[in-house]
Amino acid sequence: MANRRIERLNEQLRREISDILRRDVRDPRVGIPTVTRVEVTPDFWVAQVFVRLVGADDEKKEAVAGLEAAAPFVRRALGGLRMRRVPEIRFVPDTTLEHATRIEELLRDNTPAAGWADEPDDTEDEDEDEGGDEDEDDGDDDHEDVNVDEGDGEDE
Repeated sequence: MANRRIERLNEQLRREISDILRRDVRDPRVGIPTVTRVEVTPDFWVAQVFVRLVGADDEKKEAVAGLEAAAPFVRRALGGLRMRRVPEIRFVPDTTLEHATRIEELLRDNTPAAGWADEPDDTEDEDEDEGGDEDEDDGDDDHEDVNVDEGDGEDE
């Protein structure tokens, strides 16, 4: 139950913070960040806001500094939500896309165009195994014919 509540709160905070950053924050360093996700701690004291930033590394550092400066403002703006306590806002750069791109590059660089040469061709082995089962019974005919005396049930 609490897990579901935190998930709903994460999504609501993501939408609200995204709107606040787009509409109300006037710091030119911030630019237009994309709020990718929010993770609230189970005690609701801290909310990590993951943002995707564009630009060079220097611009990203400036944007994070601008977001950190705007965090108290964003927290006060979230005061309109019906919550007992608005969590402390911490902005974290979301590097998921960069990590995924780097992994793809590594895989592309280390995978030969024709595939791996040392891998055996399993398709022939599988076909032979499947075709060789014709001599074996499938289990349905394993029983011998048994004569069952269908009498009246009384033994003589």
